[in-house]
Amino acid sequence: MSVEAEIITIGDEILIGQTVDTNSAWMGKHLNDAGVDVDRVVSIRDTKEAIIEALEDVKPKTKLVLMTGGLGPTKDDITKYTLQDYFGGDLVFNQKAYDNVARIFKMFNKEVIEINRLQAMVPSSCKMLLNEMGTAPGMLFERNDVYYVSMPGVPYEMRHLIKTHVLPLIKEKLNAGVVIHRTILTQGVGESFLAEMIKDWQDELHEEISLAYLPSAGMVKMRLTVKGRDEQFLNGLIENAVSELLPQIEKYVYGTEDDTLESVVGKLLKDNNATLASAESCTGGNIARLLTTVPGSSTYFIGSVVAYHNDVKQSMLDVRKEDLIAHGAVSEPIVMQMAKGAKEKFGTDYAVATSGIAGPDGGTEEKPVGTIWIAVSGPNNTITRKFSFGNNRLRNIQKTSFMALNMLREELMA
Repeated sequence: MSVEAEIITIGDEILIGQTVDTNSAWMGKHLNDAGVDVDRVVSIRDTKEAIIEALEDVKPKTKLVLMTGGLGPTKDDITKYTLQDYFGGDLVFNQKAYDNVARIFKMFNKEVIEINRLQAMVPSSCKMLLNEMGTAPGMLFERNDVYYVSMPGVPYEMRHLIKTHVLPLIKEKLNAGVVIHRTILTQGVGESFLAEMIKDWQDELHEEISLAYLPSAGMVKMRLTVKGRDEQFLNGLIENAVSELLPQIEKYVYGTEDDTLESVVGKLLKDNNATLASAESCTGGNIARLLTTVPGSSTYFIGSVVAYHNDVKQSMLDVRKEDLIAHGAVSEPIVMQMAKGAKEKFGTDYAVATSGIAGPDGGTEEKPVGTIWIAVSGPNNTITRKFSFGNNRLRNIQKTSFMALNMLREELMA
């Protein structure tokens, strides 16, 4: 039987779109890793009525409620006072919480004033959770075998409290068991095609293993999940399933778990002692951005030309004017010349090039929006591929970038 949790995020700034709720996503991942299922996430206004209503609405099967936001020194931070009313008790001074506030203020050469001293006042009905990353302590309440944890909304403070207090609580009190995931990362194939390829394997999949398809721009994640108590048995079960799956989709798999295409490509370039440049038109430098997010990428990625205008294609990449006139910028001859030109200008072993109509306008009957050409030039040859990606500009940029990196990955592995 699984342990179920709910997350309540407090703050008008979330509801009006001023702040994006990244806290819930982070908590969901770490709770799941700890064997806890998040049943729902609720965002509410920073009012006493909304907080009490959310607490009253917690489902009967829920064993853990995590609340973020509304804790601070100012008058609009009412969560603590609402929780005191709801769970009972008085506000009491906590010396450890105050010492923590004083320590943090001393680090910045500031004196603790009365409004900050109030943060050391906590409900007597709670257990104070020391927040070494900030001045507002966390609070743990228990009622009818349900644990309620209130934490600041500042992400790094919340994460600290989860790691130092909540995860140990789950292990000690909730006996959540284990959840094991295995994630297979694919590129260049759609969700429905993957499902068709592995339908026989999926039909024979052990009943304790669930499979989820997680599509995004240009790629599909396949996540296998198993839950239970016997970790050794579950590991064997899921590893056997993965070993049977991989040979069936090997052509499209670029990595597993937290791999990224840019990190996989970087490793292959390192392993081959090879260097890379990019020449980008429709992707506007996004491929270079992806590559340089990888630590150590300067050892293999040399540089990029964002050749958005045809004059730049000619002057920087030696693209022939007569070919631009004859074929247009979005064509096989042009993208080939862009890749070869980048490789020659930067003196690299490989180069990738992109040219396309990202949209939402600019298309023609012959070349509609979403028409993309990609080239990869290597030591021995230059390959090209044409794609039709649709009319969403941002998705076209993302898809083109990932497809270009995947084409390069395939060439490096050939």
